[in-house]
Amino acid sequence: MSGTPPVVNCPGPSPLHKFTALPKTLPTLLAPRRTPAVSAPNGNSNSAISIFTSTGFQVLSNKSYISYVEDLRPDIVIALADIPYGALPGTKRVAKMGDRTQEWLSQLLNERREEQVVFAPVLPIDYLDQAEYLNNIADELAGEVSGLAFYDSDLLPDIPATTALAKLPRLSLDEPSSPSQILRQVSLGMDVFTVPFIGFATDAGIALTFRFPRPLPTGEAILNGVGALQLGVDMWPAVHSTSVTPLDTSCTCYTCTSHHRAYVQHLLSAKEMLGWVLLQVHNHHVLSEFFAAIRESIKNGTFVEDCEGFAKIYESELPEKSGQGPRVRGYHFKSEGPSEPKKNRAAWGNLGGDDQDVSGGLVPDEPAVELEEKGFAEKMEE
Repeated sequence: MSGTPPVVNCPGPSPLHKFTALPKTLPTLLAPRRTPAVSAPNGNSNSAISIFTSTGFQVLSNKSYISYVEDLRPDIVIALADIPYGALPGTKRVAKMGDRTQEWLSQLLNERREEQVVFAPVLPIDYLDQAEYLNNIADELAGEVSGLAFYDSDLLPDIPATTALAKLPRLSLDEPSSPSQILRQVSLGMDVFTVPFIGFATDAGIALTFRFPRPLPTGEAILNGVGALQLGVDMWPAVHSTSVTPLDTSCTCYTCTSHHRAYVQHLLSAKEMLGWVLLQVHNHHVLSEFFAAIRESIKNGTFVEDCEGFAKIYESELPEKSGQGPRVRGYHFKSEGPSEPKKNRAAWGNLGGDDQDVSGGLVPDEPAVELEEKGFAEKMEE
């Protein structure tokens, strides 16, 4: 990457916690791919992968990645994985994926700090196509690897119960889009999760309201019209503008005990970032309670029955958003493929007459010569 990332310059024993202002009790995870991943225009090589960063697409070598691990000291690090995004790999490409990933994992284990926790990636390809790589972990690296990171949770049942791999914790990078998908992955044997839909729901202005295995008597209960309960409440409609009730009457989070719906709805309508912050506080609390209830259900031996009950009570997917969320990351990254729109609607239109297109940004995309011919500089001076 160009220059030194600011996070690397953070002092202290845990730069990631310092940079993100996260409490020390919250584990940090360092992985080479964002979730969800962005397809890169260039492929991977024997020593590096192509990633999308805040400054555009960059090449990240395994050597550089290991140095970042050394500097940032995350609680869990996911080894580099050779995963092509955007197209299905061919037979020859699949063979390379396992070999490269195994080499990168070995390099990381050899050069890491002794106390660094490393999870080995499980590639999103057929188990037999990566059997040699996984068998190598089971036979030679099981004592050095602390867990497995799955890019495809459907591979969980294929892990042999007779090998050392079966005893390792499993982390999901499979991006579940709803609580039902989390429950499915738990039933397959997943232990730790990354849950992007918390952020997606918050950006959409949705307050999560589900409980596992069923809602509390005093909780939010909104039917979808056919008898199932919704997983969340869309806070954009004006009906909330006069409501002095919490986001969820049974919730004990800071947002629900300190503010009401009318205030949150006002913040969203005014595009105040605090609105999304308060929603995120609430939504994280709901997910924390959700996982606590799952652990209790497993402990009580009622997990299967509780999952069936949850599926009967709640919708399978989150409600659709009805409002415009905050300015998304990667606004200047216009698309990932042909004919794809920009990530976010522009705030202003082009300066000029009524006959000009006002769907773009403040400054048009034309070259400087064409802008001068259109008299753009004179209009700016006016």
